[in-house]
Amino acid sequence: MTGTEASMDALRQAGDDLADAVVAELFERGEVGRFNTLMRYVSTAGAPLPDGLPDVAREYLQATSVPPAWVDWGEMEKARLFFIDNNVHISTALSFASMPACYVVPHVAKLLSATHGLSYPSKRMAETGQFTVYLMQPDAFEAGSRFIPAAQKVRLLHASIRHHLKREDRWDTAAMGTPICQEDMIGGQMFFSLLVLDSLHRLGIHMSVEGAEAYFYAWRVVGAILGIDQDAAPKTLEEARRFLDLYMVRHMGPSEEGAHLTRQLIDLYEEVVPGTLFDPIVSALIRYLIGDTCADWLQVPRTPWDTVVKTVPHLLGVLETIEDRSPLGAWALDRLGHLTSVFELSSLTRGRVMHYAVPEQLKKDFGVGGTLRRTQRWTPPATTVS
Repeated sequence: MTGTEASMDALRQAGDDLADAVVAELFERGEVGRFNTLMRYVSTAGAPLPDGLPDVAREYLQATSVPPAWVDWGEMEKARLFFIDNNVHISTALSFASMPACYVVPHVAKLLSATHGLSYPSKRMAETGQFTVYLMQPDAFEAGSRFIPAAQKVRLLHASIRHHLKREDRWDTAAMGTPICQEDMIGGQMFFSLLVLDSLHRLGIHMSVEGAEAYFYAWRVVGAILGIDQDAAPKTLEEARRFLDLYMVRHMGPSEEGAHLTRQLIDLYEEVVPGTLFDPIVSALIRYLIGDTCADWLQVPRTPWDTVVKTVPHLLGVLETIEDRSPLGAWALDRLGHLTSVFELSSLTRGRVMHYAVPEQLKKDFGVGGTLRRTQRWTPPATTVS
């Protein structure tokens, strides 16, 4: 798939027909409250669906209960091992690169502002972290796992946001396209896959070609489960680079909503970091990973740590070399990474399981089984814009 201005424009008009139809019927029949109540009991794959679930919801859950037939399970296992090896770095990239990248697209920031709980700003990051952890479990697609039900709920959540914004005439469809359109969903898939890999590379993390490609592949599978048209989405990292470059050139820029969401993100992680001495490293990491132009658009403050953080790749490079050469070192660093990720997620969730629900209204204001060989060191595809 090679993205062009014309093909991207077409993707701006498309949503998710299956999920949109389900949500429209739930609202038309006044069954959203009952659906949300019952769906709190649907948390694991293969569990019996509760009595009283609206028929349209039951049919949707049954139709979306299995992954695409084309999934290569060998690639998915490679992706899981890649995640285990790099979980803390992936969490860093998701928090300090992927989310700010969403905020630097003004219409996406506007949409997120309409749905973001200001009283609990960690909710979105907690949901993202929990979703990724569910995905990378060895039994993610088997009975008893939490990933498939979480994905089914996220897909309906996106459809409900489209429903509200259109019904309440709070979205300029002519100017901005369908809310949470296919172009933006594919863009999000790139933020959580290619941009994460870019960020790991920038941090000095050693990645094999095999591992990077498997991680990208896993997010293609996720995209399909979330209702993203994989016929229109990039299938290789080179195609992903072309799509992401064009998407960002088309849409990125400053916005009040983007700056506000970024401030929330910074405040959130400054609370997670113990004490206050290291608080500025949050802003410094964001600025380092997304670049000065985007950071300025998002009003990320400049700090004395902006220079210090540039040494992080050298430090991580030393640790990565130890991990490459020492099985014991690799085990110790993997355990440390796992514990750090668990601490971060527990801090964001405050010890709770995050439940995905269809909002009845929007804001009025806007186990380790092996390792991957680190051969054929991966480097990002070259940018396609000057």
